[in-house]
Amino acid sequence: MTLPVYVLNGPNLNLIGSREPEVYGRQTLSDIEKALTQRAKKLGMEVVFRQSNHEGELVDWVQEARTKSSGVIINAGAYSHTSIALLDAFRALDKPIVEVHLSNLHQRERYRHHSYLSAVAKGVIMGFGSMGYVMALDAMATLIGTGKATLQ
Repeated sequence: MTLPVYVLNGPNLNLIGSREPEVYGRQTLSDIEKALTQRAKKLGMEVVFRQSNHEGELVDWVQEARTKSSGVIINAGAYSHTSIALLDAFRALDKPIVEVHLSNLHQRERYRHHSYLSAVAKGVIMGFGSMGYVMALDAMATLIGTGKATLQ
C-alpha cells in the first residue's frame, strides 16, 4: 500500500469557517478534513491531516514526511510568504508537493503575491476555496501514480 499523503495547514487555518468567511469560505478545517478523507478512500489513498500555528512544528512534519509520506499538500497560510525555514525543509523532501490556498493570492494584498513554497511545489491551486484541497488530492493521486485518479 502507498504511504499516506500529508496535508499540512499553517497558522490561523484552524479559524476558517468563522474568520473572514467572505475570503476563506464557511467550511471549517474539520469539514475539509472529512471531505479529503472520503475522497482519499475513493482514490485508494490515505491522508494525514494536521494544522499548526507554529513554524517549527510544520518544519518537523515536513521532515517526518520524508520517510512516512508519498507526498505533501501544503497550505502554509502566512508562512507561504515569509518562511525560508519551510522552503528549506521542502527542498530536502524528495516527494511531490502541491501548494493550496483558499483565496486567489493575486487578488489580495501585494505582500501575498509571492510564495516561497511555490518554487518547490509541483503545482499551486488557489482561489477555489475548500474545493482546492480536493483538487490537490486528485493531482497528488496522479503524481504518485495510484492509478485511481478520475475526473469525477
